[in-house]
Amino acid sequence: MAIRRCYRQTQTTALKKIVKRCSSLGGKKNSVDDDNYLPADVPRGHFAVYVGENRSRYIIPITFLSRPEFQRLLQRAEEEFGFDHEMGLTLPCEEVHFRTLTSMLR
Repeated sequence: MAIRRCYRQTQTTALKKIVKRCSSLGGKKNSVDDDNYLPADVPRGHFAVYVGENRSRYIIPITFLSRPEFQRLLQRAEEEFGFDHEMGLTLPCEEVHFRTLTSMLR
């Protein structure tokens, strides 16, 4: 039980860092400092993910993070890619399946 709690805290911390880096939460828009740079095309309350073989970029609401369906996809992403890389959140999913999932979650 303690291992699960520790794992969940580690996963939560990593997700918070990614969401902050890829979203419109915190920081200054269009800052020169890379730690505070936020993409201008990401609206407040959203974040960018990369999906499919071509790593197509999608902007999705942060509220998706609390949905069990999306959390399963995040677990797969962590297993396959890990959360400590610069590109942003990459999801191991075909674009067709990702679009179907996001349309169900909206």
